[in-house]
Amino acid sequence: MPRTLLTGLRTPGAHPTALEVADGRITWFGPAADAADRAAGAAVQDWHGATITPPFVDAHVHATASGLLIHGLDLSACRTPEQLLDAVAAAPPAAVIWGHGWEENRWSPARVPSRAELDRAAGGRPAYLSRIDVHSALVSTALVDRAPGSVGAEGWTPDGPLAAGAHHHVRRAALAALDPGQRRAAQRAFLDLAASRGVGTVHECAGPDISGRDDLADLLGADSGVEVVGYWGEAVGTADEARDLVARTGAAALAGDLFVDGSIGSRTAALREPYADAPGCRGNRYLDADAVAAHLVACTRAGIRAGFHVIGDGGADLVLAGLDAAAAATSPEAVRAARHRLEHLEMVDAAQIARLAELGVAASVQPAFDAAWGGPSGMYATRLGPARAAAMNPFAPLHAAGVPLEFGSDSPVTPVDPWAGVRAAVEHTNPDLALDPGAALAAHTGGAQLREGAPASYALWDGSTCLRLVRDGRTLHETRR
Repeated sequence: MPRTLLTGLRTPGAHPTALEVADGRITWFGPAADAADRAAGAAVQDWHGATITPPFVDAHVHATASGLLIHGLDLSACRTPEQLLDAVAAAPPAAVIWGHGWEENRWSPARVPSRAELDRAAGGRPAYLSRIDVHSALVSTALVDRAPGSVGAEGWTPDGPLAAGAHHHVRRAALAALDPGQRRAAQRAFLDLAASRGVGTVHECAGPDISGRDDLADLLGADSGVEVVGYWGEAVGTADEARDLVARTGAAALAGDLFVDGSIGSRTAALREPYADAPGCRGNRYLDADAVAAHLVACTRAGIRAGFHVIGDGGADLVLAGLDAAAAATSPEAVRAARHRLEHLEMVDAAQIARLAELGVAASVQPAFDAAWGGPSGMYATRLGPARAAAMNPFAPLHAAGVPLEFGSDSPVTPVDPWAGVRAAVEHTNPDLALDPGAALAAHTGGAQLREGAPASYALWDGSTCLRLVRDGRTLHETRR
């Protein structure tokens, strides 16, 4: 059986090591000092100090939207409304002008273009320009005309960004304008990018308000080598409905972006107390307590992982009440066995953290959110005030309590960049909430370990550059030195 011995490796702790693989499996992994004993008869590769890790897992992505951005309008560099309008005017012909990443709180002046201004820049074409958090969007009249249900829906405005239900209507219309070939090309571009960043597994957070069943089916059928775990965000009321929906969508769980609330940046995250910069506004609640509880009870009884998108403390209150209802209707043991998962979970208190740990609920979190918007002068502090902002994204308390952490990017909200995620967790803007490097790395690699007998899955790194990504013996990416 041919063997390959990889030498000149280091673990993230800088310990010299080596790895032997044969027939798609790890046949030995150990100290560099013992590698000489394995060299006879092996093909030896010296990697000259490269770091080795398991492949990274990005636990929250939106593949098609991320892939469209690769060749679409990246608006994150815009610093004025005029720069955004100029980018739209220069967009090449397309069924819909697809852009993402504007963030008005970084602009001077901090105003968003009117619909009339956007219509002129788009030249009458449909345009969908999502805010950085993808919970609101600037849209042209031509796109509104394709989504008449948006008019008058929750979050509708005749001249500004659309949020809540109105945003869901126009987003569906924008996605419907893509033909299957465009969609699949966008997905493939994203999966190739993920592999180049050392990501071997992505969790796609799909749903009827985000992408659609055809979109998820195409992604699950993509043969890129990157493993796709599909989550479907749609509420159910019975165990039979839960089983049927999983069977029809091919999803691994009825979780992900099943929206309880929205985002801090768009002021749609549900809060206990009003936003500091918008008195009287407490955000949006897209599901009531009964719907949250019913979904958790149904999925628990079916043995299916459930979950929600929840950011604000008001939203967390709804979800924790639903978890308690599920535990009462079934049993705490049944809830723990289902391994429910919550997305983002940025505002939870100590008592809620303890209860999540008791019920075995995982936290799918995005450390890059804190790096982008945390700190005393960040967007969170502007929206919430410094005291509430300082307590957001409590990674260390969650980990210390035993809540499983799963790291993701929420791409395209933040880029697929796992080392940046690890660094953001370790360098939290509030040191009391920071993780140690080992815990952060485990949260971004799914707790995987390199061990004898396991499938050959590993990533080799030069700094944060992925030199080689192998998953189950298949090379998904290679960078020449």
